[in-house]
Amino acid sequence: MHAQHTINALLNQLNTVMEGKPDQVRDSVACLIAGGHLLIEDVPGVGKTTLAHALARSFGLQFSRVQFTADLMPSDLTGVSIYDRASEAFAFHTGPIFAQVLLADEINRASPKTQSALLEAMEERQVTAEGRTHSLPAPFFVIATQNPLEQLGTFALPESQLDRFLMRVSLGYPHRAAERLLLAGNGRRATAEALLPVVSHGQLQQLQLLALEIHASDALLDYVQDLVDATRNGQWFVQGLSPRAAIALLRAAKAVALMQGRDYVAPDDVQAILPQVAAHRLVPVGNAGRGAAEQVRAMMHAVPLP
Repeated sequence: MHAQHTINALLNQLNTVMEGKPDQVRDSVACLIAGGHLLIEDVPGVGKTTLAHALARSFGLQFSRVQFTADLMPSDLTGVSIYDRASEAFAFHTGPIFAQVLLADEINRASPKTQSALLEAMEERQVTAEGRTHSLPAPFFVIATQNPLEQLGTFALPESQLDRFLMRVSLGYPHRAAERLLLAGNGRRATAEALLPVVSHGQLQQLQLLALEIHASDALLDYVQDLVDATRNGQWFVQGLSPRAAIALLRAAKAVALMQGRDYVAPDDVQAILPQVAAHRLVPVGNAGRGAAEQVRAMMHAVPLP
């Protein structure tokens, strides 16, 4: 299958940069094939920005990188109108958000006002500035990195913002062998900068269309609804998943099935992706002694398979 060859080449290239992180690489690629935005959360220095760069370069997409800071203004992202004396009119000068991929570095260091400027862009693929609507390039992805909330100078992303990220992945510390390569002088950032596109714009669109066509049986849809219902029954989480999150889960599972070379979604595909799609949208009930991802896995094991 031609799509399978393209996907394998993409994964192989990314795995040369992100040594020892095949699951996170798979999830990140699935997220973009599913047409969603990606949030990479972890402590500083474990390769979040490198993964974001590697994804943008491997998909052959035009990208801009913005370092989010407390004093970043919404117009710094979206652009600003400047008076043109020659034409005696205001001309809109686009900001860095007008790219196929916006690398939003340390997104939770920006103020809520600036974070809210991303909401329309992420959902509607457009920007409204001074009463006029401007369409963003297609495809448009936000790949954002985020530091843990307990770190100084961070603002919690609002629920509405988190809900617009299809997936959240966490890299964790590298394995000993992978870290040894870094210590030996094989810098990941330099490797990522040198990557060549593996997937063209047209091939990405084709992969996205193929993912949408992956078959989901009635039994599989029942299973997805059972999982979503379990998040809403009050036993596991304060609030359950929204219908948007349920659609996101199915889209992500279809992308995983495509990457596995199948034309149908299996329960394994849903289980492989559920914590990454659901955990950032949910708050565990009480103090279960578990994080949201662990709570999602516990709930998943309690829901019977179809």
